[in-house]
Amino acid sequence: MSADLDLSPPEVPEPTFFESLLRYGLFLGAIFQLVCILAVIIPTSKSHEQDEASEQAETREPSKKVKGAMPQVRQKPKKESKKKR
Repeated sequence: MSADLDLSPPEVPEPTFFESLLRYGLFLGAIFQLVCILAVIIPTSKSHEQDEASEQAETREPSKKVKGAMPQVRQKPKKESKKKR
C-alpha cells in the first residue's frame, strides 16, 4: 500500500517572464497606492497647524493688508422658455 502513494511534491512550472513582470508590477502598484494615501493623510494634519500659525501671524500684524484680485461673479443669462402651443 505504501508503494502506491506518491508523496513527492507536484511539478510546478517556473514562472514565465510575463508572470514575473506582472507580479513585480502589482507590488510596485500597491506601494505607489500606499504612498499616495499617505501623501493625502499626512499633509492635512500639518496644514491645520500652518493655518493656525498664519492666523496668529495675521492677528499680530494687523497693519498689513492682503491685496488680491477679487473673484468676479458671473451669472449665466437666463434661458428664455419656449411658449407652449
